[in-house]
Amino acid sequence: MPLADLRKDYSLAGLAEKDLARDPFRQFEKWFQEAEASKLVEPNAMILATATRDARPSARAVLLKGVDGRGFVFFTSYESRKGRELEVNPRASLVFPWFAFERQVIVEGLVTKVPREESENYFHSRPLASQLAAWASAQSTIIPNRKALEEAMKDLEKKYAGQPVPLPPHWGGFRVAPETVEFWQGRRSRLHDRLRYRRATDGSWSVERLAP
Repeated sequence: MPLADLRKDYSLAGLAEKDLARDPFRQFEKWFQEAEASKLVEPNAMILATATRDARPSARAVLLKGVDGRGFVFFTSYESRKGRELEVNPRASLVFPWFAFERQVIVEGLVTKVPREESENYFHSRPLASQLAAWASAQSTIIPNRKALEEAMKDLEKKYAGQPVPLPPHWGGFRVAPETVEFWQGRRSRLHDRLRYRRATDGSWSVERLAP
């Protein structure tokens, strides 16, 4: 069905080359801190796009759990749909849709698993129920009903009552090491600012402006 034309015009801010940080991680930190300070709901929510070996895409929302000069980190089941796709096609795109600021950040790069120790540390920082849920749910598989999931959870609560929950062998982190990071700022008349960092073979970053 046709959608109403709301005729939104973007006018909150602009983005010039002279205002960019020297690398995309510093620029991301700046924008992320602004999103956090504004009390934006889940500013670390991002759309993760993956694809099968034969390029069939899929996308879903996940939460960013860490970022540094090595890349952007999230955690999941390695046996989930995204985990299986990344196993055979280790490339991904991330989109941070910060609509309240008329901004988005788009990351593209290679994906690797984080070291097991890093996954252990994060796993045991989660609430107990979340740790048990990682065991209870065979993520992305078909289940008969909600009751089966809840019964699996109850069994695990009994099994690990009063003792540490081990990290599942099928669960852990992925790191997206960016090759490009685009910072998109909405502007009037759809003449948006799109500035993209691109990583060179020597590890340095160049900046290019894209037409909107």
